Amino acid sequence: MKDAELISRSGAWAKEARQSASERAQSQGLPKRRDEYWKYTRPDVFVAGSVELEAQISPEISIFRNQAKTEISFKNGNLLSEILPKVGNCLIESLTDATSLDLHWAQDVYGKLELAGQNPVERTLAALNTAMAQQGLLVHATGQVIDPIRIHAVSAGSTDAVIHHVVKVDAGASVTLIETGHYGARGNVVMEVEVADTGSFHHIRVQDGQERHMLTHIFARIGADATFKSFTLTAGGTMTRNECILELVGDNSSVTVAGACLGDDDFHHDDTVFITHDAVNCESRQVFKKVLRNGAVGVFQGKILVKQGAQKTDGYQISQSLLLDEDSQFLAKPELEIYADDVACSHGSTSGAIDEEALFYLRSRGVPESKAVDLLTLSFIAQAIEEIEDPDLAQAILSHLTGTLEAR
Repeated sequence: MKDAELISRSGAWAKEARQSASERAQSQGLPKRRDEYWKYTRPDVFVAGSVELEAQISPEISIFRNQAKTEISFKNGNLLSEILPKVGNCLIESLTDATSLDLHWAQDVYGKLELAGQNPVERTLAALNTAMAQQGLLVHATGQVIDPIRIHAVSAGSTDAVIHHVVKVDAGASVTLIETGHYGARGNVVMEVEVADTGSFHHIRVQDGQERHMLTHIFARIGADATFKSFTLTAGGTMTRNECILELVGDNSSVTVAGACLGDDDFHHDDTVFITHDAVNCESRQVFKKVLRNGAVGVFQGKILVKQGAQKTDGYQISQSLLLDEDSQFLAKPELEIYADDVACSHGSTSGAIDEEALFYLRSRGVPESKAVDLLTLSFIAQAIEEIEDPDLAQAILSHLTGTLEAR
């Protein structure tokens, strides 16, 4: 369905949001190689007219089966369930159904947070997603949601997937959302998250797969005394760029964005984070670990912006890579921009080879070299996994990562 036809068939609220996003994208133009924001990751595969991949459906990811009793499935970029599960203190709807209505609670979030995230950097592909997306979920947490909600996606062939999720967490409510798999051979995924005062949102994502291209954006606005946490594990794929744009607008709020990746060969993985502090006594953490070998490339671009008046800000940022050969690369661009004088902000970025002394110690005690390297890899990544608040979910990630290393 073409943009104009999709917009014309939308309900009043969705029509307005899609039309605005379409005009915004046309005005901005597609990203180009020479754009500073795309300096380390070529946008070519995301702006090409078609994708030249023939990805196979990945084996079923059984991770989180014991923790997430509610599961929603996507296949080849389409929602499979016509009737979505009922969850206590939480309303789950499809984007398709909601956008046919003239009024809906999502009108206060859909496209609004993406629009706010266009400044100071234009994110045209996110605007295109808002204009074009027909598939996605709307999740409204009205109270404490006990069990995590899992979205599992599979795809095969050369599927293009445009997915848009919206999450609204009411005051005092909490929800954990898990994403596993891949929506398409090439995916453009946007998630907008509104966390009201004293609300809590936790997000865990596992990106496994073969030759795939994935572009994701998370736009979030966090209120007073609220919490936002997101962790992503990537082990597979060809070109992945995960962007996270967060705005702390309420006092005493806290956000954490963490990630870990394992990459081989033509693997290219980019984490780009922009956190804006616009309130008093807020905390933000960015923790990223990348393990690269056989010419794989890892990228980290992270920025903390502290606005005038955002006193008592505590901003922490660390990005590190473990290079298992001389052909792999880690490209980092950490930034701080501060306009308040009572803050504690720090950033650091390191890149290095495996610890030869630690490797020798393990081998001297009878551990095979490949197993020793896996153990040191797990130890290196552990700091990022520790950012997951739920110990059961953290253990599930660790077990999955161990299995992934053993299978390599």
